[in-house]
Amino acid sequence: MRLALLLVGSYLLGSIPFGVLVGRTRGVDVRKYGSGNIGFSNVLRVLGWKPAAVVLVADALKGLGPVVAGKVLLRRWGVVQPDLWLLAVALAPTLGHTFSIFLRFRGGRAVATTAGALLGMAWPAALVALGVWLAVVVVTRYISVGSIAAAIVVPVYLAFTGVRWEWLAFWSAVAALVILRHIPNIGRLRAGSESKIGQQVDLQGEEPRDGGLLR
Repeated sequence: MRLALLLVGSYLLGSIPFGVLVGRTRGVDVRKYGSGNIGFSNVLRVLGWKPAAVVLVADALKGLGPVVAGKVLLRRWGVVQPDLWLLAVALAPTLGHTFSIFLRFRGGRAVATTAGALLGMAWPAALVALGVWLAVVVVTRYISVGSIAAAIVVPVYLAFTGVRWEWLAFWSAVAALVILRHIPNIGRLRAGSESKIGQQVDLQGEEPRDGGLLR
């Protein structure tokens, strides 16, 4: 029962759409502008750096918090094979962000939330992924390309460090999920219509989808 509550709580925490909530403080539904995504990159595009930074940190903590709590609680409860159960705890907020119960099981790409979970489980891999992300974004100016590259490098790095196969399989699957969630971005990249970092949405000039501002 306690384990079930931990997993459900982790999912619900991951489901909190901070991008939507931060947008509401500005009177804007970020889902109706730019790419329509609720994560850091679209909030940056629609609202600017400060709101985007808040969303980035909050989304990352959604992944980090359950993992840190899980490490403590699983061992305290004497759960058999806590390292394997920790994978489920890490997956729960990622699924929550991607399929949020508060957004009718829709959500974002889960890059920041996944990064937070990875930071709690294997911080060297998280730092490598962050380095790759930064390098690719600086060179290409595409956040989506950096996110895809970072997702790919995580299982590659873990394979070379010799982690147990369950962890490697788990992070390979998570990387695949992140890449699949970027399929619309890949389509825009091929069409040459993907927004680069620094490009801002004109809220006055762009026609909002389905009604625009939240009431």
